[in-house]
Amino acid sequence: MYRSRLWTMRQYAGFGTAEESNRRYRYLLSQGITGLSVAFDLPTQMGLDSDNPLAAGEVGRVGVAISSIDDMHRLFDGIRLADITTSMTINSTAAILLSLYVLVARSQGADLKKLSGTVQNDILKEYIARGTYIYPPRPAMRIITDLFAWCARELPEWNTISISGYHIREAGSTAIQEVAFTLANAIAYIESAVQAGLEVDAFAARLSFFFNAHNNFLEEIVKYRAARRLYATIMRDRFGARNPRSMMMRFHVQTAGSSLTAQQPDVNVVRVSMQALAAVLGGAQSLHTNAADEAISLPTEDAARLALRTQQIIAHESGVTSTSDPVAGSEAIEKLTDEIEAGAREYIARIDAMGGTLAAIEKNYIQSEIQNAAYEYQQGVERGDIVVVGVNRFKQDEGDTPPPFRINPELETQQVRRLRELRASRSQTALDHHLDALEQAARSAENLMPHILACTEARGTVGEISARLRAVFGEYRET
Repeated sequence: MYRSRLWTMRQYAGFGTAEESNRRYRYLLSQGITGLSVAFDLPTQMGLDSDNPLAAGEVGRVGVAISSIDDMHRLFDGIRLADITTSMTINSTAAILLSLYVLVARSQGADLKKLSGTVQNDILKEYIARGTYIYPPRPAMRIITDLFAWCARELPEWNTISISGYHIREAGSTAIQEVAFTLANAIAYIESAVQAGLEVDAFAARLSFFFNAHNNFLEEIVKYRAARRLYATIMRDRFGARNPRSMMMRFHVQTAGSSLTAQQPDVNVVRVSMQALAAVLGGAQSLHTNAADEAISLPTEDAARLALRTQQIIAHESGVTSTSDPVAGSEAIEKLTDEIEAGAREYIARIDAMGGTLAAIEKNYIQSEIQNAAYEYQQGVERGDIVVVGVNRFKQDEGDTPPPFRINPELETQQVRRLRELRASRSQTALDHHLDALEQAARSAENLMPHILACTEARGTVGEISARLRAVFGEYRET
């Protein structure tokens, strides 16, 4: 594990315009992060440009606004992409944002064969738990497998998906459900890629995962151990993987945002420390620690630094990195690991019997299981059976709330103005040619990635490219 190489320390960040986020990235790099993690605003996630009427009031609010190649250049100004790994939390528009990233890397002279990072690209959990989907599930899966195939040729070191249990847990699932539904999604992606003609060992080594670190310390440690064991078995026995790297579950962890409280926010430092330690003892390859003030606003610079220092203390002062799997052999640990694995297997068998993950989503089975678990948990909090310090026990009269981080409302106006300037300065004829080719490819079985890359190179926007795909695939409406 960490005796020769520590986990990648990422701090998820992004807000306002590309310049604002770039300044935060440079600050975090100066403080010792070892990987970037980009948060995009809701319009970018939903395939809407910053000047779309539906984007009004949301531009740059929960992440950085990226509409074009110009924005992406500003986001990474002065940051050598060949020298750092970048994780991008983006799903419906993942193929477009990855294309923009590739163009920036290429302009810097980076060797694309060595470019390293991760694009989340996990659309199934959007239907299950989060909601930033655009297209119906089946065409959305086609885009994902096109990205798998293209990256295998063009970006062999890039992680093509981060199959996410994090948002499933944030929506209220149990630890067993987090493992089960995440691996059920993984099975669906792998089956889709194999059906598209890809050899499992040609792409499986670039699959990655993303889990939550919640409050139950021992349960969280064993959750990662159980997930790794179950995934290796699935890859070997169900998909016939032979390359040992295809059976390795490489995963990022983020501490639980849903566990943070606005009451007594300083106490969140303790919660995050315990959760981060559980992730490390469970063997995470990459980690983000939430800031103490995130129940109030986006993190301030000081709070983000303290969250990073939490990782650094665990890494350099705690001593836990000197032993591989230091909790192994404990009766409680091994018993809990077996229980979570068995519970996850039962859920996967139930989903298989329904016809697989897509069928289970269409029947609302997975969504309702999470909703029921969330309801039961909240009932436990309100009865007092589940203690939340500072909320339903050990309350105190609130003192001064730390000042929240504020987004300058003028940044939205600036972003919209720049976007309109971009449209006025480009060749619309050249862009229309590439957009037409993309739409034609979407109506065939041709790989979409080269066409998306060509559209972004012609300075097409996230919204314009998404609109062409909407015209072919339609939009998903939750039943």
